[in-house]
Amino acid sequence: MECKTTLYDTHVKYGGKMVPFAGFLLPVQYGTGVIAEHMAVRTACGLFDVSHMGEILCEGEAALDNLNHLLTNDFTSMVDGQARYSPMCNEEGGVVDDLIVYKIRDNHYFIVVNASNKDKDFAWMMAHKLPGAELKDISAGVGQLALQGPKAEEILLKLTDKENLPVKYYTCLIDRAVAGIRCIVSKTGYTGEDGYELYMDAGKAPELFEALMEAGKEEGLIPCGLGARDTLRLEAAMPLYGHEMDDTITPLETGLSFAVKMKKEDFIGKAAIEAKGEPTRVRVGLKVTGRGIIREHETVYANGEEIGITTSGTHVPYLKCPVAMALVKKEYAVPGTKAEADVRGRRIEAEVVPLPFYKRTK
Repeated sequence: MECKTTLYDTHVKYGGKMVPFAGFLLPVQYGTGVIAEHMAVRTACGLFDVSHMGEILCEGEAALDNLNHLLTNDFTSMVDGQARYSPMCNEEGGVVDDLIVYKIRDNHYFIVVNASNKDKDFAWMMAHKLPGAELKDISAGVGQLALQGPKAEEILLKLTDKENLPVKYYTCLIDRAVAGIRCIVSKTGYTGEDGYELYMDAGKAPELFEALMEAGKEEGLIPCGLGARDTLRLEAAMPLYGHEMDDTITPLETGLSFAVKMKKEDFIGKAAIEAKGEPTRVRVGLKVTGRGIIREHETVYANGEEIGITTSGTHVPYLKCPVAMALVKKEYAVPGTKAEADVRGRRIEAEVVPLPFYKRTK
């Protein structure tokens, strides 16, 4: 049986089409539709309920060592209020999940994991944690809203003071009042757009949702669902667990080397990644040049040779074209390479293009 976030009734009120996702009932879209929601985020602002995400605290005198042991990135240089992205690998170098770590203060970290992996992640962390580190799953008590789009700051400034908004990407401010509700205000997102993610007591999420919707009326703010969240992240070429990475795909293969610190003394999966050497397959972008839409799990060919498989694909509304991401043999990853994807027995022509497909202008 699926759970409900504290915003379930709010979604129904706004006309959300509710579907099961990651153990929750969530809106896939509202009456406006996925395309309108996608375009609102690119041109104005959209509001997402992401309270289904998991939140874990890592505390204790060995908290930092524990993070550096569990995760591929290096957290040694982090300052209070900084956020850092990282994959978490298994012993074979595959990805258990990807996540974001916030440093609240020394020996106190706030970790945000993917909803579908929360229980698996927490069990993995508990099974591999170092002595002197304590882990606590606080997901049930945390609400999360994502306000995304070029007008996000303008809307928030109606509900809070400017000093309560972080300036730099991947930083946060702790215990700030937004519409009178205490929040962690984070300058992060999963849309490729400017915006914020707000963490608050789960019981306060509906009140804050309504305050944001009221504040954003003049700016064109609309509620957005899972459908737009996926098309936005794909258009921005952001990898998704279970698609561009999983237990068999290393973070180097999917283009996450920036978050894998091989010079670090050790982390789970480091030896396996070293043993594999340079990746023989890599993540690429495909722009459809023929007729049709390429989806996930479709075989990719070049010069008659099977070269890989697609991981995500759809028609992206802002760029107005079908695109896909794929894992292909490294020698075919050169932009301009002609390729084909087998879609139910029909070959659709495509071309390898640089990632991301879309990048916002600052």
